[in-house]
Amino acid sequence: MSDAHAALTEVLGRLGELTGRPGRLPEALDVAGLSYRTGIPVGTVVELLCGGRAAETCLAQRVRQRLDFIRETRRRPDGKRYSLDELARIAGTSRQWLSVWRKSGMPSLEHADRLRRFFGLPAGFFTADEPEALHEALQPVLQDLEAQADPLLRLRECGLVRLAARAPQMNARQLATLADLAEMIITSERAGDAGRA
Repeated sequence: MSDAHAALTEVLGRLGELTGRPGRLPEALDVAGLSYRTGIPVGTVVELLCGGRAAETCLAQRVRQRLDFIRETRRRPDGKRYSLDELARIAGTSRQWLSVWRKSGMPSLEHADRLRRFFGLPAGFFTADEPEALHEALQPVLQDLEAQADPLLRLRECGLVRLAARAPQMNARQLATLADLAEMIITSERAGDAGRA
């Protein structure tokens, strides 16, 4: 089992616990959204979420597939697909070069990075294998579900709960600082809640 697949399996296990749907994660997660963020076809995302394996692909094949995925899924502000000429301009190259890239699967790092940044894609979008890409895309999902399951988790991770437990031994200045910190957190949370409403 590759390191990326082992890491993905671990995350899937934890997600199964948190959602109450072990082995049935496609029912609980946004499969289309994961596909959109990773460049992995929906069917492959479902297969991986169910604990299966993606077909092995060489790097050149992944790069070609992800470039084609961008062409199929990303739209201009007017809703139309980007043309090869437009993608070439975004990448800072010519249409001929982009055509060669689509055939060979070997872009220059600079051009691939320009495309990646323009479309707001994660680092490694073109090169990450499927388990690695999905593992990365699932991290914010896992963090959100863990925060919902245990609202104090973030406070424990940063040591705030342990700090509050020491309050009886603190002097007045330390207590005031702790109270100010707690007030900042509460104010920030209220502002975040108001922004979501």
